[in-house]
Amino acid sequence: MKSTLQAGLTRQAKIQVDRERTIDFMGEKARVYATPMLVRDIEIACRELLLGHLDPGEDSVGTRVELDHLAATLLGMKVELKVSIAEVKGRAVSFDVTGRDDVEPICRGRHQRFVVDLKTTEARLAAKASKAGLG
Repeated sequence: MKSTLQAGLTRQAKIQVDRERTIDFMGEKARVYATPMLVRDIEIACRELLLGHLDPGEDSVGTRVELDHLAATLLGMKVELKVSIAEVKGRAVSFDVTGRDDVEPICRGRHQRFVVDLKTTEARLAAKASKAGLG
């Protein structure tokens, strides 16, 4: 990790709510931004913020998501997510998250990620796959 990885860093992500990001179980007239897709977009925004402050061979994995999904966002609307690093404790990084669509706030929460060494992670996963009979 670089010394530039500090609390206060912020990133904004702009997202168009396309069909792939919506629920389908309530019919076409109720296609709205699905909570799991919102979580995915938050994870991506946080990871992208981190990548600029990591060393080669490092990445991050999500470890916790706390999210209030406050309002429905319709298919075709634009969303702006704001992610800010709230705390860095060793390799653990906490983010404050807010989001809004064209009309109103849609979410608030916290996301935690852990910075990992890719080679170490690959070795750990290979060992687990072997124990599980997958490798």
